[in-house]
Amino acid sequence: MKSIGIDTSNYTTSVCAYNGAEISDKRRIIPVKRGERGIRQSEGVFEHVRALPRLYAELDAAGVGAVGVSARPRNADGSYMPVFLAGKGYAEVIAKTAGVPLYEFSHQDGHIAAGILSGKCDCLLEGDFAALHISGGTTEFLKCRYNGYNFDVEIIGGTKDISAGQLIDRVGVYMGTEFPAGRAVEALAEQSEKKLKLPVSVNGGYINFSGLENKARFLLETESKAVVSRAVLDAVGESLIKAAKSIFNKIESKRLLAVGGVASNKIIRGALSANLNADVYFASPEMSSDNAAGIAYLAYMQK
Repeated sequence: MKSIGIDTSNYTTSVCAYNGAEISDKRRIIPVKRGERGIRQSEGVFEHVRALPRLYAELDAAGVGAVGVSARPRNADGSYMPVFLAGKGYAEVIAKTAGVPLYEFSHQDGHIAAGILSGKCDCLLEGDFAALHISGGTTEFLKCRYNGYNFDVEIIGGTKDISAGQLIDRVGVYMGTEFPAGRAVEALAEQSEKKLKLPVSVNGGYINFSGLENKARFLLETESKAVVSRAVLDAVGESLIKAAKSIFNKIESKRLLAVGGVASNKIIRGALSANLNADVYFASPEMSSDNAAGIAYLAYMQK
């Protein structure tokens, strides 16, 4: 059997076919004008509607037996974003036309599942584990358990203000990079031989990142973009490590899965791997950013 997954997030249109062994993943990133830090939801819906037919035509959808879709940001009452309506409507048409079942998941379900699939850690499908979801709009520590359909999730830590991704994007745009700025900031940071330690704000499993944005702007008056980029990423890594050590006191499991676009950052990945006394798993870099592979995987498991 082959499953089809669809995800229409804030900045990426994604479709995927999965047959239990091979992943066929097609994506289109929604363009953001230089100097701007995002798009309106209405713009996102329009771009998804335009992109979905073309991306789906690139898939080999023969033999589809199930369709999965991200219908909401997370599994919580009131969780809603208009951009997900574009994917949901398209998925309904595919499932109805093919005469196959449609399964609705959350965008966060997809990130976690993509991490398990690409990180080759299906051991996490049994028992509790912690997930660190770090992306452009989210920084959350989650207590997770696969329930046979999707994930039962409890927030046990995260950010109290802006997300790690927002911090990195804001610093990057301020330095003149394109949005999203993660890759540009990482490339700059890798050029720096100088390391500066910025103060971090962590209380238990919760983090405040907004102070780092102000400190980074002030630091740019005397230091290069490369030095500031490295200092910011090191501070993000230190903050996540401190918070993670605290959340491990709240759950019995010592297993952590890091997912989301920021989890692809090599500096942050290296810090987490080297400084946590736990089994740390990562989504592959290509499956860390928004994609539909996790949704296709979850739909496939319903066969």
